[in-house]
Amino acid sequence: MRKLVLFLIVLVSLSACQNSHNKEVRKQKEELVAIDLDDIIKRGKIRVITDYNSTNYFVYKGRPLGYQLELLQALSNTLGLKLEIVVSNDVEKNFASLLEGKVDLIATNLTITRDRSHQVAFTEPHCITRQVLVQQKPSPDNNPSSAQELIRNQIDLGGKTVYVQENSAYVSRLKSLGNEIGDSIHIVEIPDYEVEQLIALVASGEIPYTVCDENLARINLNFYDNLDIETAVSFPQKIAWAVRPNANNFKDIVDNWLINFKKTNQYKRIYRKYFINKRSNHLVDANFHSIKGGVVSDYDAIIKEESAKYNLDWRLIAALIYQESRFLPEVKSWAGAVGLMQLMPQTAESFGVEEITSPKDNIQGGLKFLIWLDKRFAEDISDPDERLKFVLAAYNVGPGHVEDAMRLAEKNDKDPHKWDDSVDYYLLNKSKPSFYNDPVVKYGYCRGEEPFHYVSDILERYTHYKNVLND
Repeated sequence: MRKLVLFLIVLVSLSACQNSHNKEVRKQKEELVAIDLDDIIKRGKIRVITDYNSTNYFVYKGRPLGYQLELLQALSNTLGLKLEIVVSNDVEKNFASLLEGKVDLIATNLTITRDRSHQVAFTEPHCITRQVLVQQKPSPDNNPSSAQELIRNQIDLGGKTVYVQENSAYVSRLKSLGNEIGDSIHIVEIPDYEVEQLIALVASGEIPYTVCDENLARINLNFYDNLDIETAVSFPQKIAWAVRPNANNFKDIVDNWLINFKKTNQYKRIYRKYFINKRSNHLVDANFHSIKGGVVSDYDAIIKEESAKYNLDWRLIAALIYQESRFLPEVKSWAGAVGLMQLMPQTAESFGVEEITSPKDNIQGGLKFLIWLDKRFAEDISDPDERLKFVLAAYNVGPGHVEDAMRLAEKNDKDPHKWDDSVDYYLLNKSKPSFYNDPVVKYGYCRGEEPFHYVSDILERYTHYKNVLND
């Protein structure tokens, strides 16, 4: 009888704890920022946080790439919304940013766990992988006294020290594994290192072991041929994105999109590109990888040197040069523009360019032209960020056509000093007779679609460069 009473007391206590936990979860959900699909559509863009590594998001030879980036681009294109990406490798900060309404979606390789499900709502999984142990292969070059044998049995992790990213799913998995094998695994959580940085430390011998998702680990074998990743420490696990628990409509549309998109050839191509191909195209030359080499082009040093003379962000100029020439100094357009910054011969002459195909001379001339354009628009447009859009458009199509679009905007009661949804609209439509034949237009027909996309493409690329390249 006494045992029964004690059992009932424990049962009631557990039930009370569970009820208290459920109330706390409900309270947290009620206090969440209320931002759902309608608000996102009204805003016109999806705000996303992702992590920066050699698979999810990076720049290679000036081009933004990544598994998560390509999925997000496909999603935003389907929804007809712009994509705003911020970068963070801190799991807890990412959760906080989501719950505080700073972003709408965490687009990383999040392992679905019960604990995390109390904080966020997971989407349909975008892939399935397992956690593996990353260790060095034994090598004849190793000091025989310090050489370690490969761990193949999880039991042999007992007593070993494993370094993992702080607050990651790897921590909880290793704790569970320690209980399963009945031995202690010494887990060291590293707060300021991302998974790939820990992989690099294993490769260099600075730490003995780390744990990583298998698909990411396999990519890193392209960089470190002395690593072994064949020992699994988990069963296959679902990997997903996360949204706020109260963003039900947004979650539904993302879930439905993922379910359908994973059936397409486009998704299969993206997944093969980043996780299956033995040596993906973006790994051909690690020097040009933003993580491994940090080099955008062969001309980074010149771009940085010349940009500094005018207090310009070299990443902006690199984004423009990529748009103009893909960093090919000998390229010549159908219209006769030449070099890295695609200068017309008369423009090059006006700004004192001696050798138009010389990378340095061409960049110097292009920067002088940009500064000249900036001064031309400075009197009317005081905000430098807003003025930049006008300057870029003018660099592409000439200031006259941009000023025509400004006059059209003013005539139609729009702000002639605002680019988005104002001047950009009239420049875009300047190929139509009803626009270029208007009396306020001085420079006639313009194929406006090109400068319209030119501005948005460069600014988008510039944002990517700022996300992953040091200034």
